[in-house]
Amino acid sequence: MNSSDTVAGLLLARVGDQRPGLRTRERTWTWDEVVRESAARAAVLTERRDPGRPFHVGILLENVPDFLFWLGGAALAGAAVVGINPTRRGAELEREVRHVDCQFIVTDRPGRDLLHGLDVGVPADAFVLVDDAGYPQLIRAHACEPTKADAVEASTLFLLLLTSGTTGASKAARCTQGRLARLAFANCAKYDIDSADVCYCCMPLFHGNALMGLWAPALSQGATICLVRAFTASGFLPDARFYGATYFTYVGKAISYILATPERDDDAANELDHGFGTEASPEDQAEFARRFGARLVEAYGSSESTGHVRRVPDAPSGALGRPANDDVAVLDPATLRRCAPARLDEHGRLLNPDEAIGEIADRGAAARFEGYYNNEAANRERVRDGWYWSGDLGYLDEAGFLYFAGRRGDWVRVDGENFSTLVVTRILRRHKQVLAAAAFAIADPRSGDQLMVALEVADPGAFDAAAFAAFLAAQPDLGTKATPRFVRVSAALPTTGSNKLMSKQMQNEAWLCADPVYASRGRGEVDYRLMSNEDKRALEAEFFASGRQRLLPAAAVRV
Repeated sequence: MNSSDTVAGLLLARVGDQRPGLRTRERTWTWDEVVRESAARAAVLTERRDPGRPFHVGILLENVPDFLFWLGGAALAGAAVVGINPTRRGAELEREVRHVDCQFIVTDRPGRDLLHGLDVGVPADAFVLVDDAGYPQLIRAHACEPTKADAVEASTLFLLLLTSGTTGASKAARCTQGRLARLAFANCAKYDIDSADVCYCCMPLFHGNALMGLWAPALSQGATICLVRAFTASGFLPDARFYGATYFTYVGKAISYILATPERDDDAANELDHGFGTEASPEDQAEFARRFGARLVEAYGSSESTGHVRRVPDAPSGALGRPANDDVAVLDPATLRRCAPARLDEHGRLLNPDEAIGEIADRGAAARFEGYYNNEAANRERVRDGWYWSGDLGYLDEAGFLYFAGRRGDWVRVDGENFSTLVVTRILRRHKQVLAAAAFAIADPRSGDQLMVALEVADPGAFDAAAFAAFLAAQPDLGTKATPRFVRVSAALPTTGSNKLMSKQMQNEAWLCADPVYASRGRGEVDYRLMSNEDKRALEAEFFASGRQRLLPAAAVRV
C-alpha cells in the first residue's frame, strides 16, 4: 500500500516536517508537532477501545486545535470521526448522536452541558473534556512515536458526515481513508492548493466543506492551516491579513455577510488569492473579486460523492462546467431517458423546463458510493437502476454545459408555469439590502402552489415593501409567475451549523412565523402589505373553505 493511499499515511509523511502546519493567533505548531499530538490521541483511543463496538469517536468542539489533533489521532488509530453539530438541540441532537454509535465523545464543558440529559448512548466515563484540568497530563502520558494501527488501510472508515438536514432528517455519509486521501490530491489540483498556501479555515470542521476542501488538501501538500473558532464576517479580513492567508473555503451565506461589511479603500490589501465553496451568486463572486482581489471557485459536489463536473474556462455564467465523463447525465427518473437539451433566452432563462430538467445522475459513481451508515433505505434511494442519483436537478444546454437547477423539490409550479427557486434566490441576492434569501413553494388556498421568499436584512423595521416590489419588477429575468406572493423579512433566518439556510423549516412555518410577513394579492400590480393576525386567520379560513386545510402549515390553528 502506498503511503498516500490513506489519511494515516499522509500524516506519517509529515513526520520531521518543520514547516508551519497549524496556526492560531496564540501559537504555531510544525507539521511534525501536529503529527505527534495526533499520535498521543491515537494512543488514548487504542488503549480505551472496546473491540466489540464500532470504533466511532464523536467530536463536539469549535474549530480549536484539538479538533485537528483528534482527527489525526483517529486516522492513525483506525477510528471513524463523527463531527457533532453544536447547533442541534434536544431530541434532534440525541437522535443524531445515537444513530452513529459513538464509543467516545471528545468535547469541552459547554459541549457536555449541551448533551446533558440526552440519551446519546455514551457513558459519562467515555467523555474526554479538552478543558478539564487533567487533560494535558492525559495527553503527555500517551506521548509516543507516530505510527498507524496495523489494520488501517484505504477501506478503513474514517468519517461519518452528518448531512446538514436543510431539507429533512440528517443521514450519516460514510467516507473511508482512501476516498478522503484521493479527494485531497484531486482537490489540490482542482482548487490550486500547494505547499506554499496558507489555508484559512473559518468553516466548521464537523462539515465536509472544511474537511474535504481544506484540511485534507493542506495535509497532503504540507500547506499551513490557520484556525479560527468560528466564522465572523467582521473578523474575516483581519484574520486573513494576520495569517497572510492565500486560500479559504466558504458557503454562499458567509460571502454575503462579508460583502455586507462596510467597504474600505484598502480591502484589496491582503494576500488572498482564491476560495472554494458553493452557493455564492454570480453577482457576489464578481463583487468579492472587485473588493478583495480574490476569486471564488464555485464547485458542485456533496459529502456522499464528487467528480460529476469538469470545470472549464469557457463555461458561460451560471454553468457548473461540463459533465466529467460520459457516465454523467441528466435523466428523467421515471423513464431513465436523457433529457432534451435546454433552450435559453437572452437572459439565460430556461424556456423548456419540462423537457430539459432532470436529475443529475452518474453511472460510474454508483460503484464508488460508500453508502450511509446504518440506513439501507437511503442507500437504495441513492443507487438504483445502475445509476447514482445525486438528488440534484440540472439541465444541459445545446453546447453541453451543465447547469444546477436546485435540489429535488426546488422546482415550483405556479399557474401551470415551472421555475426554479434557485433562480429566484439568485435574483433576490442582487438587492443591496438582502444578506441572504430563500425561496420555496407553499400551498395556495384554492389550488396549486404559490411562491414565498424569506429575506435576511440588517434592519427588518426599515424594509420598504413598495421599493422591493419595484426592484422585482425591474429584473428582466424574473418571470411573472416567479414573483413571490409572500415575503418574510428577518434579521436572522434559521440556519444549520454550516451556515446553510433551513429552507424546509421556513417552508413548514410559511407565514406563521415570528418574523413580519408581507403578502400581495398576486393579481396585476404587486402590492405588498404587512400581514396582520386577522389577515392570517382569513387566509387560513380560505383553506378550510376550499377543503385544503390538510395543506396548511403545521403551526396553523385548526378552527
